Amino acid sequence: MTETKKTSTVKSTVSADTTGTAAKKEAAKPAAKKTPAKKETKAAKKTTAKGSAKNTDVKQVISLQFGGKSYSMEDLTKIAEDVWKYDLHKSDEAYKSLELYVKPEESIAYYVFNGDISGNFFI
Repeated sequence: MTETKKTSTVKSTVSADTTGTAAKKEAAKPAAKKTPAKKETKAAKKTTAKGSAKNTDVKQVISLQFGGKSYSMEDLTKIAEDVWKYDLHKSDEAYKSLELYVKPEESIAYYVFNGDISGNFFI
């Protein structure tokens, strides 16, 4: 009977050690997972900040030339804004977005204001 008691004592000790070790490993794993996630977030923020800084320095110019005429993006936007203000009699506060589609072969620019008001003007 003495041998049986020793075996059960050893089993209890092993069970306690295994449970304690497993708990320590489980506790260590979530901490390890959280640390790299924070590093990735910081790296992503740095990348975003660098990307934004580069984009602000880039100057883009669009020029449309056809049939002896030349229009810049600013020219077409100004004409569309005049249509909004004077032809459609809308306020500047209501002006949120503008999409322009230019068909030089027809000398027409199609516009969409705020995603729902559409029309065209000759260029």
